[in-house]
Amino acid sequence: MRAAALYSAAGSLLLTTLATTTPAQAVPPAHGSAEARGTAVAAGRAAAAGIEFGSCPKAKDLPGGMRCGTVGVPLDYAHPDGKQLRLTVSRVRATHKDPGNPKRKVPRQGALLYNPGGPGGSGLQFPLVGLVPEWKRIAGAYDLVGYAPRGVAPSAPLSCQDPGDFFKGPRPTPTQPSDAYKKERAAEAEAYARGCAARAGESLRHYHSLNNARDLEVVRAALGEERLSFMGASYGTYLGALYAELFPARVRRMVFDSVVNPDPSLVWYRNNLEQSEAFEDRWDDFKAWIAGHDAVYGLGDTPRQVQNSYEEASERLAAEPAGGTVGPAQLQGAFLRAGYYDDYWPHRAEALSAYLKGDPQPLIDQAGTRTAKGAKGAENSNAVYTAVECNDAAWPTDFEVWDRDNTRLARRAPFETWDNVWTNLPCAYWRVPRQRPLDVRTVPGELPPTLILAAERDAATPYEGALELRRRLSGSVLVTERDAGTHGIAGGPNACVNGHLEAYLLEGRLPARNASCAPRPEPEPSPAP
Repeated sequence: MRAAALYSAAGSLLLTTLATTTPAQAVPPAHGSAEARGTAVAAGRAAAAGIEFGSCPKAKDLPGGMRCGTVGVPLDYAHPDGKQLRLTVSRVRATHKDPGNPKRKVPRQGALLYNPGGPGGSGLQFPLVGLVPEWKRIAGAYDLVGYAPRGVAPSAPLSCQDPGDFFKGPRPTPTQPSDAYKKERAAEAEAYARGCAARAGESLRHYHSLNNARDLEVVRAALGEERLSFMGASYGTYLGALYAELFPARVRRMVFDSVVNPDPSLVWYRNNLEQSEAFEDRWDDFKAWIAGHDAVYGLGDTPRQVQNSYEEASERLAAEPAGGTVGPAQLQGAFLRAGYYDDYWPHRAEALSAYLKGDPQPLIDQAGTRTAKGAKGAENSNAVYTAVECNDAAWPTDFEVWDRDNTRLARRAPFETWDNVWTNLPCAYWRVPRQRPLDVRTVPGELPPTLILAAERDAATPYEGALELRRRLSGSVLVTERDAGTHGIAGGPNACVNGHLEAYLLEGRLPARNASCAPRPEPEPSPAP
């Protein structure tokens, strides 16, 4: 996800209370509320209707036997007989195969539903993960089920602007923006918020995390599952936490991978501030790795020298964009993605090295403007991201608050700070009534045991989020990948992490107490041309 949480160390941001002029906030729904009753009605209808699975949209020849269908959910759960949305759901049936014992027939344990995060991410491709060796044991026991959440194409897709205008490149990315530049970007954010309202109309207010959690309950019923087995990554962990609060008796097994801090006071403005601070540390990790392979890349043998090489490239791109499409902002975006996944490190370092040696093509390939099809998908994802986060909670409506907090933060964390501001600033101009975040807490016996997975140096969803969720969900157990920072660790190369995942999903078995795993190996460098 792009907006996550990090525990603030002593002496960090002195945040001002959110402006009181934000649009009205809805009262958190009670379990006997109109929304709760509407969810029960919608779930009952979905259970009766089921899902008619057939070929998947625009992907009839996918491997692995993946099939797709749709589930109807109310746009507004307070009015379940009103407008309906159709959510697209994908599934691959359990194989019943044990990869370690071909003669053994594995009993089916139900459906495992997955949300990849965002908000704005689609999980439709998730069932194909059963083809990967690390997932075959789980795929033997579970139907693997993905879906496109409300607003995410093809599930009643949202849009806030013409996709052709979404990628504005090349453009600068100043770490100390001028007043004129801030004014320009604020005007863009306000226009984007107006575009969301104009294109979605009255429906816009119903795209938020609480309705996403209610949608999970309806999909569960449509799948014919008495209780939900769910795995959420990144924002998907926040969604899972809300479901656990709203529907604890419906939980069978639940995995939280790379955890968003569910503390209501952090959702979402402070989350973004704190994520920016976390990414500075991960950027430092990346620079140290590049410096350790100076013989390969020639970008400097200290992190400071690597920073100088990066800044030199940014200055060159400001003067003459690579391929006419890659400017400083595109460079920063490409390297920001490397902060999520260290598998990107060799490719990004190779591209930076090649560019500074006179070959811009690797950088153009990795950071250049996307196709029209890619722009449409990215615009849709960003529209859902914006709508959900802006609708979920209060945001400051005075740009002076954003300016003060982020100017202070950028002094020690310049890498992502202002880019994060421009991504989320439409929420300052949002005029849709906001939700009030739920205070997620369960007492002993209310919720079955759950599994939390986290990498210690994850910047997108920093580690304090996992600790906070562990405190809030009674009976949960945390497994930590030490000294590692890749975002999303389940089913990856760490056999220790995967062992805990399989033990829980296949046997319902958790460590007796919080556990830790050694880090995955650092990526191997690839020679620069």
